[in-house]
Amino acid sequence: MATSSSSFGAILTLALFLLFSESVINAQLSTNYYSESCPDLFSTVKCTLESAIAKETRIGASILRLFFHDCFVNGCDGSILLDDTSNFIGEKNAASNRNSVRGFDVIDNIKSAVENVCPGVVSCADILAIAARDSVVILGGPDWYVKLGRRDARTASQAAANNSLPPPTSNLNQLISFFSNVGLSTKDMVALSGAHTIGQARCTSFKARIYNETNIESSFAKTGRSNCPRPTGSGDNNLVSLDIQTPTCFDNSYYKNLLQKRGLLHSDQQLFNGGSTDSIVRSYSNSQNSFHFDFAVAMIKMGDIKPLTGSKGEIRKNCRKRN
Repeated sequence: MATSSSSFGAILTLALFLLFSESVINAQLSTNYYSESCPDLFSTVKCTLESAIAKETRIGASILRLFFHDCFVNGCDGSILLDDTSNFIGEKNAASNRNSVRGFDVIDNIKSAVENVCPGVVSCADILAIAARDSVVILGGPDWYVKLGRRDARTASQAAANNSLPPPTSNLNQLISFFSNVGLSTKDMVALSGAHTIGQARCTSFKARIYNETNIESSFAKTGRSNCPRPTGSGDNNLVSLDIQTPTCFDNSYYKNLLQKRGLLHSDQQLFNGGSTDSIVRSYSNSQNSFHFDFAVAMIKMGDIKPLTGSKGEIRKNCRKRN
């Protein structure tokens, strides 16, 4: 018997709670970390984020990507939010971030709103984790319990950002290695790659694929070329949706596109190119519920990467700079 979307949502929420309740009790992070110190935290974050996404749908994907790029570099510590200064080099100008990551102003606005209701309590790292979850939910994706209690880094590493984030030219073995390095499985990698069911990419990220590769559907490549002129430097900053079918809906179209050789990035199509992950892609293309569940599980795991807790780090007053 088919499961309705509302029924599946309830089943997903219960399953994720049961799956992680024991680990949450024993972990450094907790789903109820701010229940007494900032009871209005979740509603404050969601209200501000909903307003931002209503103005620009793409911002949801941008916030989700910020969380990825934060966690993959020395853990989920808010280090990606730090601005460069005359005596501090952050991560924003690393190769994978420069002229690419965005949404910092939205995080600033959320931080200001949270500071108004509970000043000096909630870290920027936790705000980013909540905002990433809410972005997915607002755009039609799964919900999950966000574990909290992270503190903010006082340091950042542009070198680590250059070496830890998988570029769009990655092959399958490289992708598996990048995710394995932070404790995520191949299945986690395929599920988390489904974040590309929303958002956009600059032509410079995939121009080589649409002009040079053969494992790409011809009409899809032709459309891409019309948006991205061939001469080097021409139109490199033009934007194309990562999922041309439903670019603002967090569904499983990304995987259906891969089956049709319509992965925009080289790294996307590597997930379905005769390799070990083909069966997982097929599974997610056939079952959105399966994708949503595994994505939520993987996001919880990613949020556990090297958090700063206890007396480590700080609670920043301004997410862009150290106290």
